[in-house]
Amino acid sequence: MIGRSVIWLIFASLLISAGNAVVRKTFDMSSNAWLEIQWYLYGAAFLLASAYALRKNEHIRVDILYGKLSRRSQHKVDLFGHVFFLMPFTATITAYLIPYVGLSYASGEVSNSAGGLILWPAKALLLAGFVLLMFQGISEIIKKAAILMNVLEDTGAAEPEAAGPGADPAVRAAGEEGK
Repeated sequence: MIGRSVIWLIFASLLISAGNAVVRKTFDMSSNAWLEIQWYLYGAAFLLASAYALRKNEHIRVDILYGKLSRRSQHKVDLFGHVFFLMPFTATITAYLIPYVGLSYASGEVSNSAGGLILWPAKALLLAGFVLLMFQGISEIIKKAAILMNVLEDTGAAEPEAAGPGADPAVRAAGEEGK
């Protein structure tokens, strides 16, 4: 739900950016608050969509070797990465962000820019993004472990030899339409 809905944050940021540009050029006036809200919205979209990207297996990875591995080996690599890299990273960042956000909220921290916005909502979005990513990481660990123990069926990608642009029915259909 959150992952797909953040597209509206990008749209809102686009409208604010365009509106700010029109007002600045037409009326020769602007506000730092408009620029900062754009940054907040872009940051929120990125942070809140990161857990969705992990869930959909659309996150960035180096596929030089990974793509050549069997599906079972890919799950082992994913499980190792989630347990030993993703979880410690998200737990550490979350632990540091909790007092960081709390202090910003308690002090009513405001941007140093003239006419800037309050900062705690942006910092709270950082925390929310990492908490969502951590929970999704836990979900992925459970899923990968269940697949490796043959408790859950692997409904993911096909074996590496069947993978590639020709393996996706939508891509294959689009290619056939172009002929």
